[in-house]
Amino acid sequence: MDDFLRVYFAGDLFNHKDLVGNLLLAEAIGEKSDGRFQCVLPQNMEQTTGRSIDIRNQDLLEVMRADLLLLNFDGTELDSGTVVEFIYAKSLDIPCVILRSDFRSGGDEEIGGNPWNLMCSGYPRTEVMTLNGMAWYQESYRSTDSTNAALDQLYQKLAVEVIARMEDVLKSPPLLPEDPAKAREIYRWGLSYPGRGVENLLSDSELDQLISTKRNKTS
Repeated sequence: MDDFLRVYFAGDLFNHKDLVGNLLLAEAIGEKSDGRFQCVLPQNMEQTTGRSIDIRNQDLLEVMRADLLLLNFDGTELDSGTVVEFIYAKSLDIPCVILRSDFRSGGDEEIGGNPWNLMCSGYPRTEVMTLNGMAWYQESYRSTDSTNAALDQLYQKLAVEVIARMEDVLKSPPLLPEDPAKAREIYRWGLSYPGRGVENLLSDSELDQLISTKRNKTS
């Protein structure tokens, strides 16, 4: 389908558990949304060079290209790269869904607040989904003798809930100016302030096309 929404999948990708979990959830989201939401996984992107700065720049560009972000906020300390991608997306008024399946508590908010650093909370056009990943796993594990069936049940259930949050956040009114010139100014600034070559990744015409395409898909 041509009107699918690009979902940048932000989170840990440094071990086999992260990599496989990301892949299973991304595929389940695509399936349960009938292709409406197509996840872009950084772990699957080919790197043209081995330079870390190029990897960083490519990830920032994919955040800018995304119609929506899904961010994994697991761990007692949030992954710093994920936090940077979240704030970068917010500077461009990109809708975000934060997912936390880690049942451990943490953070410095008041009782009942988000279980992470207060500075990562309160941003507009952001939906938060927290769940007890262990409880969800145990429920699926005990419902069948098949490992594959248990995994399928777990990730299908998770995907349905994530998709609901995505649909909700897309209903929130955009903060980005309707004036194309002003919107391009903000996006051009988004390319400029990270430095180290990001400013050269899109031409003005490519930027105009990107903004127009996004608006046509989400309006």
